[in-house]
Amino acid sequence: MSRPVLQVIAGSTRPGRKGIAVARWVTEQAQGHGGFDVELVDLADAGLPVLDEPNHPRLGQYTKQHTKDWSATISRADAFVFVFPEYNHSVPGGLKNALDFLFHEWADKAAGLVSYGGVSAGTRSAAALKPVLGALRVVPVVEAATIPFFQQFIDDDGVFTGNAELQAGATAMLDEIARLTAKLRGPRD
Repeated sequence: MSRPVLQVIAGSTRPGRKGIAVARWVTEQAQGHGGFDVELVDLADAGLPVLDEPNHPRLGQYTKQHTKDWSATISRADAFVFVFPEYNHSVPGGLKNALDFLFHEWADKAAGLVSYGGVSAGTRSAAALKPVLGALRVVPVVEAATIPFFQQFIDDDGVFTGNAELQAGATAMLDEIARLTAKLRGPRD
């Protein structure tokens, strides 16, 4: 059996966002982990409009090419790491919209959460995301990498460099995703 595919999903689409640097760092951590084939999926590149499908996603009867493309992207994954900020104590609209486009493609896959922000480190956003993932049958792992005052880790070139605590959190999260993915992947295969 091949290594599982882990998609690191950059959950902010805002112009001028800094979170893409965080997503790139998470991608590097996942590649260094060695347990996955890793893909960075940038929602800004996905180009999804506000949900415009006439049929409920549970039916899988997609009529728009962008939905079919998004379905193919997410179907490749065995697990996810969602990297996202907190907007108004909740999940960024672009991430929620991207989740809402699909149903079966998300199901029975493990996910890690990497939230970032100021003093709260995006934890309210993570709390808001968990029931959405549960409704999609995504299994979030307990281990996480929450990043307070995240901009302190971004240099003048826009590169994020996590400290030892963030690296330890990312490693624990990736270890648990790998463990859970092995259990969830068998029944899906």
